Amino acid sequence: MLNVISRPLVRLVDRWLPDPYIFVVILTLLVMIAAMAIEGHGPMAVVGMWGAGFWELLSFAMQMLLVLVTGYMMASTPLVRRGLERLADLAGSPGTAILLVSFVSLAASWINWGFGLVVGALFAKAIARKVRVDYRLLVASAYSGFIVWHGGLAGSVPLAIATAGHPFEGAIGVIATHRTIFAAYNLFIVIALFIAVPLVNRMMMPRPGEEVFVDPKLLAEPEVADTPGTTPAERMENSRVLSWLIGAAGVAWLVQYFAGSGTLTLNVVNFMFLIVAIILHGTPRRLLASLNEGVKGGAGIVIQFPFYAGIMAIMLNSGLAETISVWLTSFATEKSFAFWTFMSAGLVNFFVPSGGGQWAIQAPVILPAAEALGVDAARAAMAVAWGDSWTNMVQPFWALPILGIAGLRARDIMGFCTLHLVLSGIIISIGLTFI
Repeated sequence: MLNVISRPLVRLVDRWLPDPYIFVVILTLLVMIAAMAIEGHGPMAVVGMWGAGFWELLSFAMQMLLVLVTGYMMASTPLVRRGLERLADLAGSPGTAILLVSFVSLAASWINWGFGLVVGALFAKAIARKVRVDYRLLVASAYSGFIVWHGGLAGSVPLAIATAGHPFEGAIGVIATHRTIFAAYNLFIVIALFIAVPLVNRMMMPRPGEEVFVDPKLLAEPEVADTPGTTPAERMENSRVLSWLIGAAGVAWLVQYFAGSGTLTLNVVNFMFLIVAIILHGTPRRLLASLNEGVKGGAGIVIQFPFYAGIMAIMLNSGLAETISVWLTSFATEKSFAFWTFMSAGLVNFFVPSGGGQWAIQAPVILPAAEALGVDAARAAMAVAWGDSWTNMVQPFWALPILGIAGLRARDIMGFCTLHLVLSGIIISIGLTFI
């Protein structure tokens, strides 16, 4: 049944969804027009906001590029590659392959969103080398697991409000994670998605003759042969001692960091990926060869993230994000507040696809409204968090790393993900409203 429903969605998206760069340019123009038409700003004022904010995500863009590159470098090591291949051996059929990729991606994304994006994509490639399965749906299944990240251990909103000194502590205090990540309503949503997402992906499998396969040869990882080296420079490039020394330093820092109750941040994930890659590749030459391959998929991140930074600046400084949030939550009652907050966050996420950035924009509107209606601040915050996760299913911003690794275009997977947008929206709404 779902494969019949997904078929026209896949065709529609393939026909109408442009390259993510075109998508972000169109979004930029729409936000500029909205800021002028709704908020009354002049053209030059809006352009000024855009230009002033254009480079505000440079640090984050570099982090995301490193998610892709260091993840690829780690996964291309012989040991990790063999591990992925053995795990992929469990997928004895196309249906099992889809279920396995979905579940692995969900679990990894719940632990850490950057980890989930990389592991999901690399595992999908490993399975595609062994099982003849629709490659578009396989990669879409890997990306669909990303839906749970903001309800998981690395959710930026619940972790932010659980940290002393956060910007809104004066209004809501410090909210422990047992009221957000481990609250009954949030666990209901996560468990329901862990069940529904793999099953939906399995039921979307195209009929025989409609599949789009990939040549396993195109997914083969290049081999780098060890050479003894004849010059001092060549011997250093092939030295395992250098890799072991710097790798040992990295491991020592990680042990010290986690022993001191350090948390799993994006920088720490990237550091872990890099240190593991350095150790397991063995020689600098092998490491740099994998770097050259991994960086090829990062072009989209480099060019598009500045445009999203410009959009975020317009949304924040023009008052447009606040207007959207106020308008949607104005319909709310105490019972429906979480739902309308979720809807507003899903809409804002198209233009501000950063959990932390979105919370900074929406919290000053959402929290006073929640207090006025007698709504629990923790639930209101998680409604924003889930809205941020929800529309990622059709917002190609976060798909860029996984598409870079998999070698696909956004339009190849977004048709399948559109169905997840609908079904996950129902599940999340039920959890936030009735549990």
